[in-house]
Amino acid sequence: MNTPSELKYTKDHEWIKIEGNVATIGITDFAQGELGDIVYVDVDTVDDDLEGGAVFGSVEAVKTVSDLFLPIAGKVIEFNSDLEDAPETLNSDPYGDGWIIKLEIAEGADHGELLSAEEYQAIIG
Repeated sequence: MNTPSELKYTKDHEWIKIEGNVATIGITDFAQGELGDIVYVDVDTVDDDLEGGAVFGSVEAVKTVSDLFLPIAGKVIEFNSDLEDAPETLNSDPYGDGWIIKLEIAEGADHGELLSAEEYQAIIG
């Protein structure tokens, strides 16, 4: 199971890469494996200010739909529009071209719930 050490993770199986006050967010390799073949990604929260833990979109796989949860508070500033035509990128490259949103991190946003790669690995076994 691929879990890059430079990223942070959530118990809900999202990853986050923080660069300055912008975060790139996607789903983990574990999550895409559990979902199976992803056929649709829905994000309608661009330009919305959301609290950490809020639902920012959903991923639809052949057998299920799963909500996406925001790891930390902020404003959704970009959706990876490439996923509209190629949602399966979440399966093939979840940590690269399969990123889902970019977030402008809210001032004073709490990073305390984010997990290291090792902590996340312990959760998923």
